Amino acid sequence: MCGRYALTSTPTVIAERFHLLWTPEIAPRYNIAPSQTIPAVRETEQGRELAMLKWGLIPSWAKDASIGMKLINARGETLADKPAFRSAYRQRRCLVPADAFYEWKPVAGRKQPYCIRMREDGPFGMAGLWEHWKAPDGQTVESCTIITVNANALVAELHDRMPLILAPSEYDAWLRAESKELPPALPAQEMRYYPVSPLVSNARNDVPACLDPIDKA
Repeated sequence: MCGRYALTSTPTVIAERFHLLWTPEIAPRYNIAPSQTIPAVRETEQGRELAMLKWGLIPSWAKDASIGMKLINARGETLADKPAFRSAYRQRRCLVPADAFYEWKPVAGRKQPYCIRMREDGPFGMAGLWEHWKAPDGQTVESCTIITVNANALVAELHDRMPLILAPSEYDAWLRAESKELPPALPAQEMRYYPVSPLVSNARNDVPACLDPIDKA
């Protein structure tokens, strides 16, 4: 799954990597958690934009927003079939920029957090879906979910699922929903991981130390 991640690249780097129409004004985040508002790249008639969406997809037919906490991730294998995701999968896809994501593994009777990132430490795009929902008070809420797939050989050492991380060459086809098939995820050799402080286990700790390596657990 993907329940925490970080986005620390500068706005200029994010704009260049995702070919945005403009440079976004976003601060670095070290411990992003579900239900928070997160930046997501989506296609418009004018080009790519960075939209701020609530993490936890709220289907258009939902009676209230609380369902979003159950839909922070969407299994890639069932996107075309699940009522909560199939409409967005056909026409409302996005990319969630990140520099790292976190996973926990049982070690000596406790859960040790690990940081997973690219070997070159640059930002990457996690495949996602977005949706709009009208609240009873008339307010429109835009939300998103991050797609997960079976873990590659590296991440499988920590967890059996991982976010669907796309190669930049796949961004256009994904955002334009040009294929019904999921694109391939990045291979294990392009990624690395290391243990980090238990600080990251508390979402209130959104500090640079969340990303710092610690002695091997």
